[in-house]
Amino acid sequence: MTTVTKEDYYKILGVDKKADEKEIKKAFRRLARKYHPDVNPGDKAAEQRFKEINEAYEILSNSKKRADYDRFGHAAFEPGFGTGPSPGYEGFEFQRGFDFGDIFGDLFSRRAERVPVGGEDITYSMDISLEDAVFGTSPRITLNKEVSCSTCNGTGIQPGTSPQTCPDCKGTGQITGTKGFFSFSQPCPKCRGKGKTNITPCRTCTGSGRTLKVETISVNIPPGAEDGSKVRVAGKGGAGERGGPPGDLYIITRMKPHPFFERKADDLYCEIPISMSEAVLGGKIDIPTIDGMASMIIPPGTNSGQKFRLKGKGVPHIRGGGRGDQYCSIRIVGPKVLDEKTKELFKELSRIHPENPRASITYRGLRRS
Repeated sequence: MTTVTKEDYYKILGVDKKADEKEIKKAFRRLARKYHPDVNPGDKAAEQRFKEINEAYEILSNSKKRADYDRFGHAAFEPGFGTGPSPGYEGFEFQRGFDFGDIFGDLFSRRAERVPVGGEDITYSMDISLEDAVFGTSPRITLNKEVSCSTCNGTGIQPGTSPQTCPDCKGTGQITGTKGFFSFSQPCPKCRGKGKTNITPCRTCTGSGRTLKVETISVNIPPGAEDGSKVRVAGKGGAGERGGPPGDLYIITRMKPHPFFERKADDLYCEIPISMSEAVLGGKIDIPTIDGMASMIIPPGTNSGQKFRLKGKGVPHIRGGGRGDQYCSIRIVGPKVLDEKTKELFKELSRIHPENPRASITYRGLRRS
């Protein structure tokens, strides 16, 4: 007769002999998830290991059986020793009172129906002007959104009534069954794991716990907002479920074009027209900025296309620390009306300064007509 040497139960679970009940249960959960037959379909070695793990846990989780095992080893469970036969690998069966749904939640159950769920976030697009982006704005917007039902306080149950115990699961929220060679439990499909059924739904929300409501909300768009900026308004989203918190409201800004300024990042660009005499003689001119009118010095001999910077006249940095700049591109504008006297002055000017501004242009590969 061949004697089979069985592996030490503590070694199977990977725990010390002084491990307490909590450590033993934790080790069993970890190993059971790893070797469960549903996780390893068709793997006979994993199935055998799972049987060994369950057997070890059945002995070590029972204080009396564990005491006998610590004293006599595997012999304590041999026939005729006093505590009855070992469950054995061949005669293996699951503990009927153990809730495998607690371990294999992802395989057999999802307990989301018992857990508070936060409300959905709401996204709202808002057009803002350049002035709004520079100085900030606090508009009021109107939303039609879900809120917790005020009649039933979000429970979905008609006030003055109570839910009834689920007849299918008898209030446990779980339905037990078998799969192959083991038993398991899963959420009751009738009550969706709640243990109770709502036979008198709230007449206002028809049992959903939420209703639609038109709500006006003040939002704060900070200085420096740009196209696509996301501004969060906490707690102003959709209503939560089962006592869960509401979601958030997100304002997505869209920049409207400005008739004078062009924005690039936090800098502003514009074109400033000046007269020919201002370009030649120079001087101080007044120009528009986003803050109002400001003075700028035009040096003598300024050319068209020349750029000047006004420091700190751009858009505030959204995270603080100053502002961008304003860049002014010069455009020289000639006189619109040329009377005889003006023409003579220009002719005299051309005789005194016979300059050809196109002389520096090189015509390569072009034929003269």
